[in-house]
Amino acid sequence: METLEVARQFGIVTITLNRPEKKNAANGTMWDELLATFIEIGGRDDDRVVVVTGAGGNFCSGADLTGGGANTPQRHQLAVMRHIGDAALALHRLPQPTIAKVDGVAVGAGCNLALGCDLVVASDEARFSEIFARRGLTIDFGGSWLLPRRVGLHRAKELALLAEIISAKEAEAMGLVNRVVPVGELDAFVDDWATKLAAGPPIALAQTKRLLNNAFAVTLEQALEDEGAAQTVNFGTKDTLEAMSAFVEKRQPNFKGN
Repeated sequence: METLEVARQFGIVTITLNRPEKKNAANGTMWDELLATFIEIGGRDDDRVVVVTGAGGNFCSGADLTGGGANTPQRHQLAVMRHIGDAALALHRLPQPTIAKVDGVAVGAGCNLALGCDLVVASDEARFSEIFARRGLTIDFGGSWLLPRRVGLHRAKELALLAEIISAKEAEAMGLVNRVVPVGELDAFVDDWATKLAAGPPIALAQTKRLLNNAFAVTLEQALEDEGAAQTVNFGTKDTLEAMSAFVEKRQPNFKGN
């Protein structure tokens, strides 16, 4: 691929945005490759957790407004945006847990790419911004849906309307990220979380992720019904039997995803 590096090890698939000369700004090719990569990962049982990060000390500086937001300029802008939206939706639909590992800038669509992951870990040198208004644009890549769920409606409006750049410390204080760690500890911290998730029960984790993603769209009654259905599926898996045996035998379970 031209704009991404995809590496796999021990059930952890790491997607690295790889346009460091542009602070990993996303051009048309990157949107295409992200969409294809997310779809591919979603169909692979051996990919247990996904880490999204950037090359060269930055996460992503948003859409590349100078290098083409689409491979085919003749397409209507709405069609282009729907295609980019497909990448955001494919990330959201991944059954695997996802972690954004953020260093440097994560602004615009790059900020929302990070927020679209289930967990966000930032270095103390990271910076975040819903920078769209500074460019005469409205929020995209799912930010209008993600931000209120992360930080509440009024804080989301503050971030989107003022379009200020905030530090990792400020992002942590408002709940925009899960953890902030010293830049030299970022890799080790994310590796630890990814390893723990990769060792977890894939079916149960996927169902928990779906239940939480749906939490703001359903009633308590529906949530309880969905939980019951998910738990019924779990009790029919070999992984749950393995977890019970491991508990009795005082050992770590070995989950296979079946």
